Amino acid sequence: MKNVLERPQATNLDKYGLKNCRVNWNLSGEELQEIAVRKGMGTETENGTLSVNTGTFTGRSPQDRFLVKDDYTKDKVWWGNINKPLSSENFGLLYDKMTEYLSGKEIYVHDGYVCSHPDYRMNVRTIAEYPWSAFFVKNMFLRLKEEELEDFSEEWLVLCAPGYVEAEPAKYGLRQGNFSILDFTRKVALVGGSAYTGEMKKGIFSALNLILPVEKDVLPMHCSANVGQEGDTSIFFGLSGTGKTTLSADPDRKLIGDDEHGWTSEDVIFNFEGGCYAKVIGLTEESEPDIFRAIKPGALLENVIFKKGTKEVDFFDATITQNTRVSYPIYHIADIQSPSYAKNPKNIFFLTCDAFGVLPPVSKLTPGQAAYHFISGYTAKVAGTEAGITEPVPSFSACFGAPFMPLHPTVYAEMLSTKMKEAGVNVWLVNTGWSGGPFGVGSRIKLKYTRAMITSILKGELENVEFEMHPIFGLYMPKYCPNVPIEMLNPINTWLQKGAYIQKSIQLAHSFHLNFEKFSAEASEQIINGGPLIDEHHHMEAEF
Repeated sequence: MKNVLERPQATNLDKYGLKNCRVNWNLSGEELQEIAVRKGMGTETENGTLSVNTGTFTGRSPQDRFLVKDDYTKDKVWWGNINKPLSSENFGLLYDKMTEYLSGKEIYVHDGYVCSHPDYRMNVRTIAEYPWSAFFVKNMFLRLKEEELEDFSEEWLVLCAPGYVEAEPAKYGLRQGNFSILDFTRKVALVGGSAYTGEMKKGIFSALNLILPVEKDVLPMHCSANVGQEGDTSIFFGLSGTGKTTLSADPDRKLIGDDEHGWTSEDVIFNFEGGCYAKVIGLTEESEPDIFRAIKPGALLENVIFKKGTKEVDFFDATITQNTRVSYPIYHIADIQSPSYAKNPKNIFFLTCDAFGVLPPVSKLTPGQAAYHFISGYTAKVAGTEAGITEPVPSFSACFGAPFMPLHPTVYAEMLSTKMKEAGVNVWLVNTGWSGGPFGVGSRIKLKYTRAMITSILKGELENVEFEMHPIFGLYMPKYCPNVPIEMLNPINTWLQKGAYIQKSIQLAHSFHLNFEKFSAEASEQIINGGPLIDEHHHMEAEF
């Protein structure tokens, strides 16, 4: 494989090893949509939005994600199940096979950048086999002005060939024919055998998650962010289904971004992206007005089903996948911060959907607890109800984004702790899940109450209220919050059977301890002490 970065800029693609291609350079969204429809690769909905089917893969394939292990990465990356190594030699061979596959084809090149703050901007060129893959990155990466395209030079290259499936995966250190690989020395991301567009987005996010902390002293975060009229920034961490997108869309605040941000040593929060990639299963205009209204020409729908005999999308139909999605440029949202960065984070919210009904609806965290819960990245998945299974399953994803984090989670957690202390940030754990019992017994906390808690925090209304400590988790729960029923604030009060609550709390605390064992060797004493105070071998009935 040639070192593409040392070659001068050219209007053809020979320097990438691509021969005799019919190249479409930086087409508009309208042009890419027209080509996709004409080639039978997409359909327009009744309002003119492009809809595509991503084929075999309707989500990322984390087991087929690799990082090239070389002098740059070998001592930096936390190698294991998430970050699987691939040799530089095998990467080069796969690159050459992919470029040979793409040679002679019609391909689509998109030039853009990531990181909205000018000090951290990184140019990315995407070379895609499909027109709608280029359409996706046009939505998701930040867009250049016409004059900036003329002398564009990329720092990273994304090569996306969904039609290339490796016939002999084992020969190249792969698990199967599809793959997503990052090479930090060559600065190339390869996506082969999968048309799921999220592989490109998350590939570049993963690259930034190593480059920014190691080279720029910037903390990369899998979070949404918004800013108030006074310039006060809030950050929302949370796994899928916890309310990250919903709660950051606040009519009184401007959206900075809904998924990926950096926090600099100058206390600036900046968006990595130029668009949003939202789940649309069960979408209604009432539940998510911003997302619903953003689905218009210029957006890209994935794996949705039309109502029979129409071009109207049935957002409740999960025939293809539960992971139906839309990507759209951020300016499809009405109230956005432009350019998409802001100063002074005042509050950080860790969102969890606790289906066990154990965690308080809102609690304030100490720096040690904040680092512990950040590393843990807890939420609970509701098990399928077939055959009477109603027991939730705890789910932990380090830093609320483990699949995209090349470094050891404690590296990000220590950075977060340092930045929190320097900026005097308050950190809150917000349970958007169950109250009054676990899933199947209790009920989901109403969105209006969660919004009321967050609004009270943003207005400073919890600064002077009294807090009490949860005896098992050590969390500090406010005794009063405007517009929220007082009995909700300490979750034991909402359970009919207090003993069952204590038992379930101890069970969940034990799950936290078990999950954290793999991090404890690298974690400081302050972080370890931020965890639950007891495990299942202790009993605390008298404390409540």
